[in-house]
Amino acid sequence: MALFFDSAWFDSRLAAAHLSRADLARALGVSETGIAEIWKDQRELSAREVAIISALLGASAEDVATHAGVSTPVPRPPPAGIAEIGPSIGDLAERLDRVERMLIEVKALLLDPKRGAP
Repeated sequence: MALFFDSAWFDSRLAAAHLSRADLARALGVSETGIAEIWKDQRELSAREVAIISALLGASAEDVATHAGVSTPVPRPPPAGIAEIGPSIGDLAERLDRVERMLIEVKALLLDPKRGAP
């Protein structure tokens, strides 16, 4: 793992992909000043940014993180299958439906306090 941001590696990879730092800034949704800060090792990359750069440069996320410096996170791969998270998504959807119904009831009570009176 590189101790500091390896700007030469990133510049060569951008050149090989026929991209500029401005292109990278647009892809990451940051200003060119933000890119300059990254290149000067004044701003760290997030796992999301590592994943985007990886896709743009055709490099593994591990290589991008390695050349970005010691504290750069490597994005975690998604779960192996939707079956692993499917039940929890269903549970969350049911809970969200209940919360939304309760909010509608609370709003109705706040707008018409006589509804709640016995």
